[in-house]
Amino acid sequence: MNRTKQSKVAKLFTVIAVCSLFSLNTTAQSTVKKEPIPLQHGAHRTGKRMDADMAKWRGYGLGQFIHWGLYSILEGKYKGKYYNGAAEWIRSWKEVPNAEYDVLNKQFNPATFNATAWAKMAKQMGVKYLTFTTKHHDGFCLWPSKYTDYTIESSPYKKDIVKEVVDAYTKEGIDVYLYFSIMDWHHPDWRYDLKTKEDSIAFDRFKLFTKNQLTELLQRYPQTKGLWFDGTWDNSWKKSGAFTDSLEQYLKSLVPGLIIGSRLRADEKGNRHVDANGVLMGDYEQGWERKIPKTYADVHGNDWDCVMTIPENGWGYAEKWMGHWKTTNELIEMTAQCVSLGGNFVVNFGPKADGSFRKEEIANAKEIGEWMKINSDAIYNCEYAGWEKQDWGYYTKKRGEDKVYMIVFNVPLSGSLKIKPSANYVVEKATLLEGKQQLSTEKLDYGASFIQLPKGKTFVKPFVIVLDIKPVKQQEEAGPKAKT
Repeated sequence: MNRTKQSKVAKLFTVIAVCSLFSLNTTAQSTVKKEPIPLQHGAHRTGKRMDADMAKWRGYGLGQFIHWGLYSILEGKYKGKYYNGAAEWIRSWKEVPNAEYDVLNKQFNPATFNATAWAKMAKQMGVKYLTFTTKHHDGFCLWPSKYTDYTIESSPYKKDIVKEVVDAYTKEGIDVYLYFSIMDWHHPDWRYDLKTKEDSIAFDRFKLFTKNQLTELLQRYPQTKGLWFDGTWDNSWKKSGAFTDSLEQYLKSLVPGLIIGSRLRADEKGNRHVDANGVLMGDYEQGWERKIPKTYADVHGNDWDCVMTIPENGWGYAEKWMGHWKTTNELIEMTAQCVSLGGNFVVNFGPKADGSFRKEEIANAKEIGEWMKINSDAIYNCEYAGWEKQDWGYYTKKRGEDKVYMIVFNVPLSGSLKIKPSANYVVEKATLLEGKQQLSTEKLDYGASFIQLPKGKTFVKPFVIVLDIKPVKQQEEAGPKAKT
């Protein structure tokens, strides 16, 4: 080897050595445990809440959200011009004078509203819990609050809508959660930020007003299972970590077992949902708004649910649904996907100002209910199965039982569905949930199997296969390995 080549080789070894040392140093650094940031108003619990109320919440599977208020009167438009945004935000649109919007309460008279009919529709749909808007960002209260005159009592309707809804849904066996917006465009003391001493003084009054209204709701409607907060992203609220912490503890002292998600709190660093140490603040994660996690790892071991609109972007009633709106099969698939990842799925409805639902929502509710009547075993009280996902659909596992459900959306031309159980289970039997027909299975190598669908049978809707499983210490190989 000549001197030039020797020099190049020496340089190469030097580079390799430096890279190796850098890699070792990086690895060593990554294994050093990061010290938690001391927080007085961060998360007060790690891991899931394990009481009976949260266990019931976990088993819901399917929920309903209802956005209803003064914004329903405008129907997503003003003087013939359509608002290109969520209809419930129309008061913030520059074309809408606040003074005109703020007197819509004088028009609110839902002549066809029937809480009993709403609850029965939800029951037939298969809904297990409702989240209902008591007050949205416009500040109008659907109950007769004694802390403001901007309430249902100032409308021609006058009757307590929140009470009607809570009573009707509770009678149908559906748990009720009350939505409450912290943001309040109507209240003179609400501030989006605290820039001056006067802002802070005003917002202190507003915080007391908020606490009083929440106390009032829980005392008027003791059946309430939980609170769902909105409008907590402004700096004024994020700078109020100590208050949000004390408020949560106070509300839970009023109703034992009360469930509050991650949208209420802020820590002293201004973090929402999770604190500065990455720990969830709340009983379940509420960051999945109009989106669904891709994998189980994405939920970080937390309880969670997904709230979803039927149109692309809109919670309150709009005369026109712009763009794509979701079909029943899409909503069923989203339900299956959420439950398969250990969460619940909540479908939003936006009633008209008169209290009726649009025909598309009525059809969705009816068709989802027809599917749930047959297949709800795969949704209620189910959890993440931990099995390798396949292209045909989703797995769910019945909590505390040796049953796994295959919710099938895509049938291969072969009619054979591949499954690959986790290593500590073996499949003993496969049965169609509808009709109870037993299916033949073909075991493959490495613990996988094919389930054969009945020849000549056509599936026009998503369907469910029940797998009876058996825990084993070590799964035996299903057959001889192919030789090369």
